[in-house]
Order: sequence, then C-alpha cells, then structure tokens
Amino acid sequence: MERRAWGVEKQSDPTTLHSPASTVRPALTLAAKDLRVAGRTRDTLLATAFFAGLVLLVLGLALGGDGTARTPPQTAGVAAGAVWTALALAAAVGAQRAFAQEQEAGALEQLLLYPGAHGALYVGKLLGVLGPLFLVAAFTLPAGLILFGAAGAGRAVPWGALALLTALGVVGFAAGTTFYGSITVNLRAREALLPALAFPILVPVVIASVKATTLLLTGGWTPEVTTWVVFLAAFDLGTVILATLLFGFAVEG
Repeated sequence: MERRAWGVEKQSDPTTLHSPASTVRPALTLAAKDLRVAGRTRDTLLATAFFAGLVLLVLGLALGGDGTARTPPQTAGVAAGAVWTALALAAAVGAQRAFAQEQEAGALEQLLLYPGAHGALYVGKLLGVLGPLFLVAAFTLPAGLILFGAAGAGRAVPWGALALLTALGVVGFAAGTTFYGSITVNLRAREALLPALAFPILVPVVIASVKATTLLLTGGWTPEVTTWVVFLAAFDLGTVILATLLFGFAVEG
C-alpha cells in the first residue's frame, strides 16, 4: 500500500509542463523495451505482415484481372489504393497491440503512475509501433506494386520518392491509431471501436497518400506531389503534437 500511495503522489498532472529531457528519456526507454519485446516474440510483426499480405491477396484476386486492359494511370491508381488499404489496416492491428502487453499483465496502471510527462508514454508507444510497421511497409509497397502491374517489366519506379512518401504515410497512420488505441485499450469491443474511431480522422492521410503515390507512378515528382508531401508532413507533425498533449487526459478519462 505504501508503494501504491507513493506512486499516486508522484503521478504527473496532465497539465504540468515538463522539460524536453523528462519526455525524451522515458519515451526512448519505453520504445526500446517495446522493440525488444517485438523482436523476441514477433507477434506484432507477424500479425501485421500476415494481415497486410492477406489484404493484398484478396484485393489482387478481386481487382487484378487483365492488367493490359487498364491504362497506366488506372493501374497506378489501383496499385496505390491496394497498398495503402493494406497499410492502413495493418496500422490498426499494430496499434491494438501497443498497450496490450501492459493491459494483459495488469501493469498499465503502474505504467501511467510513472513520474514524468504522460506524453512521453505516447511517444514511446508510437516509436514501438513504427518499428514493425516500417518493416511491413518495406514488404507491402513493392509486393503490391508488382502484384498489380505498376512495377516490373521494365517500368521505371521512383523508389526513393516512394520510400519518403511511405514513411510519412505510415507515421500518420501510426500516430492516429496509437492515440485511439490508448482510449480503447480497456474496452471490451476495442478491436471494433479502434478502426471506427481512428479511420475517420485518417481519411486525409489515405487521400494524400493514394494521390501522391499515383502521381509518382505515372509522372514522377511534380509540384502536385510536393503539395501532397508537405500536407502529409504537416498532418503528421500536428497529429503527434496534439496527441502528445492530449494523451494524459485520454488515458485518465
């Protein structure tokens, strides 16, 4: 009881301002712990990779057909839509596991009682989710483009620009789903509520990612692609800052 009382006394007020060091150090520690656990168990990586691959397979069977009957812009649009659908759903699966370890072990409350900024917990969990998602994206992007005929057979693909775009899109998905994962972690229907809450907020990321990917595959880097990339970067930054500030209220509410 004394230990629990001490933890309550040290619990951080969500409105309290903290130094950058008090936020960065706990965030990196938590992220390193989550990444070590993910590397040992591989449950999050396998679940997200399997889900992304399954989505690509289903969409490939449904939309593949005769690729020669489509124009290059249509092929690029179908491939971009399939890839980002798979990544969006994979991000939801990964975010569901973000707080599952502590929740299943009954340690989530103790984690929230840790002295320091609550926003650091969000940043640490976000970094832990991004690790497996980046690996899944590294497989999903080329596999989806090849499956739908947007890459291969002598087609020139701007892989560098696509890598940058994919990183921005994945960060946007992870930032939103991780935040809402903290809200739904203690609910019975969290598997159903997380996509329902997060996906409406992530519609701008989906639109920007699909549009920019389609433009890159058809015409390379253009001013319109720059506009979408800047929009994605601004959305990611705004989402991470806002979620970090609101995380304490979300988990305590």
